[in-house]
Amino acid sequence: MIEIRFHGRGGQGALTAAEVFALAAFLEGKEAQHFPQFGAERRGAPVAVFCRIDDKPITIHSNIYAPDCVVVLDISLIKTINVTAGLKKNGWLILNTSQKPEYFRNLGFRHIATVDATSIAIRKKLGSEAAPIVNTTILGAVAKATEAVKMEAVLKAIAEKIGQKTSDNISACEEAYKETQIQIIEKEGENNE
Repeated sequence: MIEIRFHGRGGQGALTAAEVFALAAFLEGKEAQHFPQFGAERRGAPVAVFCRIDDKPITIHSNIYAPDCVVVLDISLIKTINVTAGLKKNGWLILNTSQKPEYFRNLGFRHIATVDATSIAIRKKLGSEAAPIVNTTILGAVAKATEAVKMEAVLKAIAEKIGQKTSDNISACEEAYKETQIQIIEKEGENNE
């Protein structure tokens, strides 16, 4: 089983991102679930959304406390909440940022991926410049880094789930997949990019 926790702000589409990724897994014949953590539900407020994927039925229905992957849709959240709480040392930290993965090496995680999903979303006119919607864009990075679901399934799920600007959302996801930068630290002091 792979457990993913998405962190974003209300209005960025974290719930839709988890829903589309779960649908992609389902389209591949896997079991999947997604659900939000309820709290202050207002635009701009921090939100957490959970997604589980497995080859067999999923019987767990609680929040995810030790994720295999954490996806951060708004990099400013790193300064305000502990987005990496419980993230397994061998887990993936996927960040929406213009910084390279090396910049975040001090966080102590072996697998870091970064992509400037905000710039891609703005170029594709997903949301507005002031409030870009990065949900489908970041899924390109999630697919590339985790390999939990094939990119083809993610694109098919976007086509099925996203009713507006479908081709722009697909294009943004593909662009993010290509532009995602990955750092894997195999052993102490060793990098493989």
